[in-house]
Amino acid sequence: MLLNNTLDLPDNTTLPGTTSPAMPFVFVGDEAFALGEHLMRPYSSRGLSIARRVFNYRLTRARRVVECAFGILANKWRFLHTPIHLKLETAISAVKAACVLHNFVRERDGYNFEDSLSHSLESHLPSVVRGHRQGAAVRKLFTAYFMSPHGALPWQLEAI
Repeated sequence: MLLNNTLDLPDNTTLPGTTSPAMPFVFVGDEAFALGEHLMRPYSSRGLSIARRVFNYRLTRARRVVECAFGILANKWRFLHTPIHLKLETAISAVKAACVLHNFVRERDGYNFEDSLSHSLESHLPSVVRGHRQGAAVRKLFTAYFMSPHGALPWQLEAI
């Protein structure tokens, strides 16, 4: 569905501090994934410019945050450790319920969500080729944004 552009994703939107261009929502992946308009992967690691190294750092950091969050969620709600043998609609409801219950338990136990948000956030062959070109353009725009005053993190150059 991602390759065929039939996945129900939100409309493109501008990044914080910018007025254009409208950027697509993307999934973050590692080197095993193919680059696409809605799927970002790191640049290959040979001869990278500073901007590309920053992009790889930011993408990897985002992927680690997602993996850690899912790990915490799955350890509390063990059904997420195995394939979910339910109808699609029921599986979606079960995952949403686990997220809501998880947040409820964390809030009840005194976890401060505001602190975590401000410190941690960071088909067919022709469609794949087109998706790669669009993906490369999107990745280039994210790379430029991460180096801009609106998108840079104060510590990103020390982290690469």
